[in-house]
Amino acid sequence: MEKNYKLTIAYDGTRFFGWERQPDRETIQGKLEGVLEKLNGAPVDVIGAGRTDAGVHARAMVASVRMDVKESCEEIRDYMNRYLPDAIAVREVKEAGERFHARYNAIGKTYRYTCFVGEVKPVFDRRYVTMLDYSVDVEKMRQAAAILTGEHDFRSFCGNPRMKKSTVRVVDSITIEQNRDRIHFTFHGTGFLQNMVRILVGTLLEVGRGYWDVDYVQTILDAKDRKLAGPTAPPEGLCLMKVDY
Repeated sequence: MEKNYKLTIAYDGTRFFGWERQPDRETIQGKLEGVLEKLNGAPVDVIGAGRTDAGVHARAMVASVRMDVKESCEEIRDYMNRYLPDAIAVREVKEAGERFHARYNAIGKTYRYTCFVGEVKPVFDRRYVTMLDYSVDVEKMRQAAAILTGEHDFRSFCGNPRMKKSTVRVVDSITIEQNRDRIHFTFHGTGFLQNMVRILVGTLLEVGRGYWDVDYVQTILDAKDRKLAGPTAPPEGLCLMKVDY
């Protein structure tokens, strides 16, 4: 009998072309479906809570998939981990309710972006931080982040210029903490537009390095014009930390 399963997945996105399956390219969804298709004996559709970009990581991406298999949840998890590449790990498999949908039922996501500001390059975690060759004012970035917190039209921070749907989103918290040589930006919201977190970080960094005044962030928000916002920060510093249901 076919059942609905909820998967919790961690991955190092460095060498993958993002989450979404693409012909002739290695993606997270593509790898998961390739392994589960063999277990299920028929094609499967693995639905992710979101679509991380190429090079972006996840500690706890959630996905749902329907399969007709005899294996227990633990056996499915172990089978997947045996055949998936080392950069992808299934942390948990659980039976889900018939109506559970990883994307439509998600009510919030937490992303963390990490910048490195030390003097000596971080050899062992260089794939998970964005190295800055300039200093930033964390307090100014916090002031700018306060302007971006709440429900707004984030069209200026959307990487898809042809976006037809609403670009209104709720970002209920942005925290910026410096811990020695690392600066962590943590975003929690109901949902995020394409490249939105990375554009928000790129904009905050422009304020932090003194290129823009804090007040200019309100101008960017009001303009609803991607060209006014900061650059899209590199993917390696971004990690999906948690999905809420």
